[in-house]
Amino acid sequence: MQERRGRAYHVVVTALANGRITSDRTDEILAAVRAHGGRATPAKRILVTILLASHGHRSAEDIAADVRGEAPDIALTTVYRNLEELERIGLVDRTRTDHGPATYHLASAAHGHLVCESCGAMTEVPGDLFAELAGIAWQRYRFRIEPRKFAALGRCSRCSLTDAT
Repeated sequence: MQERRGRAYHVVVTALANGRITSDRTDEILAAVRAHGGRATPAKRILVTILLASHGHRSAEDIAADVRGEAPDIALTTVYRNLEELERIGLVDRTRTDHGPATYHLASAAHGHLVCESCGAMTEVPGDLFAELAGIAWQRYRFRIEPRKFAALGRCSRCSLTDAT
């Protein structure tokens, strides 16, 4: 599956693995955008820099607040449009859940998500946690599960304890 994502994906994963948050990483990602026919605008540079500094999954609104902290004239629609472009070329992953807005983060190694339906907490888990389910879904239904976009809903340990009392 990683091969399908191409060079852009590998640029981000390599940069993340090396633990560098530098303008070099921003430049590498923007070079990948240009290689896919996109433009490296100042708004996109700010967005990428913020995504590089972010930890975990964040809503577009949260990301936009940080972007506007750097450049107040950048509209929320610009942030959404840039996130969609980065997702389309495999640089950003978007995770949708029934609880709250979609979240975004830089593409990384395959992983799934456990989402608490009560408090909304999201936990990243290795993609192989869902490997058996993915295999069964393909064998029986010819349906391919994308682990990086997969969210299993349930209750976290804290909410489960609260529910038990």
